[in-house]
Amino acid sequence: MAEVIERARLRAVGTSREFEGYEHGDVGVTFILVNGAPGSGPRLHRHPYAEVFVIQEGQATFTVDGRTLEATAGQVVVVQPGEAHRFVNSGSGPLRQIDIHASPRFITEWLEVAADEALPVAEDARRA
Repeated sequence: MAEVIERARLRAVGTSREFEGYEHGDVGVTFILVNGAPGSGPRLHRHPYAEVFVIQEGQATFTVDGRTLEATAGQVVVVQPGEAHRFVNSGSGPLRQIDIHASPRFITEWLEVAADEALPVAEDARRA
């Protein structure tokens, strides 16, 4: 059955919003409506499916399997399954993009430790 979903009903993650297809019937995609401040972006990760980034406003610097790609509003970046990637808002204003995942749910392998996860590890190392 068709449905209209208000952006405010999507799961908030920081200033972005997430949609997972499996939560809305047999929908085979997930996506993130990115609204990122300068310098923001996810840490290095990969997925077992393709991800497509549609840049609507601003600019981003992508790292994909060690290569650097610059993208701006009006461009699309395609990352293939298994490619390690990250991006950062490299502009001076907001980054608005839609990150489309070719999967009904997010499947992410994080390849870098989050900043808030690194601190306890360092503290444990000092106690040893």
